[in-house]
Amino acid sequence: MVCFVNCHLPAHMENAEQRLDNFEHILEMQQFEGEKVPGVLDHDVLFWFGDLNFRIEDYGLHFIRESINNNRFSLLWEKDQLNMAKKKEAFLQEFREGPLQFKPTYKFDLYSNEYDTSGKKRKPAWTDRILWRVKSLLPYASETGEVPEKQAISVSLHSYASHMSYSISDHKPVTGTFGLELKPLVSIPLVSLHPVGDWNMEQDAVVSYSALSELQHSAWDWIGLYKVTFRHANDYVVYAWVQDNEISSGEDAKQVYLSTEGLPTEGGQFLLGYYSHTMQSIVGLSQHFQIQPSRTLAEKDLAWDGEALQCGAAK
Repeated sequence: MVCFVNCHLPAHMENAEQRLDNFEHILEMQQFEGEKVPGVLDHDVLFWFGDLNFRIEDYGLHFIRESINNNRFSLLWEKDQLNMAKKKEAFLQEFREGPLQFKPTYKFDLYSNEYDTSGKKRKPAWTDRILWRVKSLLPYASETGEVPEKQAISVSLHSYASHMSYSISDHKPVTGTFGLELKPLVSIPLVSLHPVGDWNMEQDAVVSYSALSELQHSAWDWIGLYKVTFRHANDYVVYAWVQDNEISSGEDAKQVYLSTEGLPTEGGQFLLGYYSHTMQSIVGLSQHFQIQPSRTLAEKDLAWDGEALQCGAAK
């Protein structure tokens, strides 16, 4: 899933720490409804943009303007407060940004391309930024000791620019154009799985699966039950940890049980998916199959049908 965060952080040169505090507060405290991706950092890709208000420290007004006039923007990068913060603040180090190869976007006189000519003569700064972050597999690799070969999603920056033709604000707008690529992690399924016997609400369900040798097993792998219309790995109806719920293990196949407690009482068409924690992806799907509705629900339906017939006969 992709998350877009737009924010306006506190202004003024001296408030760099407050900007960082606000940034981190949003990362930690912004929550979304539901439990699939509850927080900002739980998303696969995060775009963070807005008037972040970071300024250029230490250099005087004359040096900054001369550097801009001579298109020597790189002279200013090391004193950009956001670039400085990314070197020391852990929560920023997974964020990426394109090169600042355009003029600082603040502060301009209205309806012009002239930097601030008021009595305050504020120093130009790249206040308007676009950052992005791809959820890394490395934390999971450090937990399991298994290093994945590649990410499932990649983001490439095609353009990052300001637009000087807009003059209705003292800021110049910034745009970024990106490409998102969803990479297949495997060319063939690493796991084959299928339900054992008929599934209903009267007994625990059993899944049989076999895995190719290429699969790097993890204690956090799980098998999920999905509706046939599911769209995301987290759209499971119920799931079971593979290792914790294993009931038999053979050379050719292993079996895992799912408790009846989580099975859908209404029954219907479903399929099974094996989720690899190491690869952060579903690496095997079963054919779709039927789950029988609970006997109580079926009896209620029959009773209702009988009442309906009696009412029809009475009429």
